[in-house]
Amino acid sequence: MIRYYLYLMGTTLRGDFLVGKVKSHMDERILVCVYYGPNGERLIRRGYELSQLSDCPFYVMTVDRLHSDQFDAEKASYIEQWRELSKELGAEKFILKDAESRPIAKVIKEVAYRHNITQVIIGETPQNRWEEITKGSFVNQLLRELVFVDIHIVSVDRALKTSDEATYEKGIRGYLRKDDEGYVLSFAKSKDNLFEGVFYKEIGTDFNNGIFKYVCGGKSHQVRVVEDRVVEEIKEPPNIKAT
Repeated sequence: MIRYYLYLMGTTLRGDFLVGKVKSHMDERILVCVYYGPNGERLIRRGYELSQLSDCPFYVMTVDRLHSDQFDAEKASYIEQWRELSKELGAEKFILKDAESRPIAKVIKEVAYRHNITQVIIGETPQNRWEEITKGSFVNQLLRELVFVDIHIVSVDRALKTSDEATYEKGIRGYLRKDDEGYVLSFAKSKDNLFEGVFYKEIGTDFNNGIFKYVCGGKSHQVRVVEDRVVEEIKEPPNIKAT
């Protein structure tokens, strides 16, 4: 009989049958599966938190059908941010499975068994999670593939929002450089750039108004941009090394 549990971090599905032996913390290994978007950081931090509670190692992985050489600027930026954050939080390994033509569930299975994973963390999909479970979904595919593995479904933000509920377009790679009046948003590589990150433009505006997200010291930060200019104080040091 499959067991179902609820955790504060979201839904956890038990993908094994009742067993007599209880695993110790030293037997646990966590795999965090991330996909492109601003919620990847949240999933990685959830994995880190759970690994601290269980006193066990954790891994981070992402899967893509394209070869890494074919990634656009946004994907490449996310990969680098996740890699840095994983290293900062002490993950055992950041795993990039690119050029994959197999179903994602089978790729996760391969990695999980190779590293003796006992718990997998994924983000909630845009559909209602209970609707997915009852109708057949990616979660069900994982349950079939991953025997004796717990699957944690973490609730994630489905759109970046501000207090006035403005939503944002798909993020693109951007840069911040400094002039006499402060930081200015740019989309071109230059020796004058001080920060690299992802810019999320507000929907319905003709100007570059939105949110600029960047990573410093393994932590994610964001500042408000109005007509190409940063309107909030940046306290972190530049994340682009001087050449």
